[in-house]
Amino acid sequence: MGLLRVIMPPKLQLLALLAFAVAMFFLENQIQKLEESRGKLERAIARHEVREIEQRHTQDGLREREAAAALTNSEDDLVIIYNRVPKTASTSFTNIAYDLCGKNHYHVLHINTTKNNPVMSIQDQVRFVKNVTEWREMKPAIYHGHVSFLDFTKFGVKRKPIYINLIRDPIERLVSYYYFLRFGDDYRPGLRRRKQGDKKTFDECVSAGGSDCAPEKLWLQIPFFCGHYSECWNVGSQWALEQAKYNLVNEYMLVGVTEELEDFVMMLEAALPRFFRGATELYKTGKKSHLRRTSEKKPPTKESIAKLQQSAIWKMENDFYEFALEQFQFVRAHAVREKDGELYMLAQNFFYEKIYPKN
Repeated sequence: MGLLRVIMPPKLQLLALLAFAVAMFFLENQIQKLEESRGKLERAIARHEVREIEQRHTQDGLREREAAAALTNSEDDLVIIYNRVPKTASTSFTNIAYDLCGKNHYHVLHINTTKNNPVMSIQDQVRFVKNVTEWREMKPAIYHGHVSFLDFTKFGVKRKPIYINLIRDPIERLVSYYYFLRFGDDYRPGLRRRKQGDKKTFDECVSAGGSDCAPEKLWLQIPFFCGHYSECWNVGSQWALEQAKYNLVNEYMLVGVTEELEDFVMMLEAALPRFFRGATELYKTGKKSHLRRTSEKKPPTKESIAKLQQSAIWKMENDFYEFALEQFQFVRAHAVREKDGELYMLAQNFFYEKIYPKN
């Protein structure tokens, strides 16, 4: 500066100082603006992060609500098909479903086929599948009727209905059906039956080689489980027997036996409480638990039983019954325990652990 005073005139020195002051003021002003801009940017980033967190929480909450709604909708979308075999205590069981439908909020629909034909035409199969899967006003629902098993996957259905059923000792079922056609039951005692007036006993029918007690009449439970294939209804078909077994273990959630109906009801209540909550107590105490009893039924003699057991058809139907009984008892052994003469269902016996990634 000393040199400037020597070289520069005083006026120029003053102008230089003024210019320097202006430059410093300008720089300080720009620095201040940058600081303010940085502050605004930091506040904007902070607000954005807060919004992201809030949005994430909102999305998480929405996903949780959607998951809960999906679970509810899933339960309300359930359909059960009980393709009941005649004379296996099916009316007794169905009455439980009817008694509970109002309380548990589901629908029960009877599949009434013409002349009780268990095989549907191809066009009726399509109609039935469409009704079961798309009739939302009727969901959740239990459909029941004397219809053979129908494979819904053949019709491109993604979510299949749940199949359940009951079967019975084949000779006992045939004897019950024989007398039912002649004397009816205590459910509708005034209804005239197809063979009413025929007083011939089952033993007399077997002794005379009658058609109503022939071994061919035993062939019913196998085709009901085998389904809508022609071979299913060929009496004595080994293929039909194997297909019935396959369907029983792969397509049915639970198949019970008439002789152990209470256990069947109890297991359904534990597995499907949406439908069967209260079913066990109703079965034990309700008035309709054993509503349908065939009238005038006389137990067959050992000679009649032995004669039927000589047939290959009985051996196949009994093979299927024993197979179903073993499967039912296996499922029951892993679900039920007995204490002081009372049966009770086991509590949940699994849990989850080592869940990753950690949140």
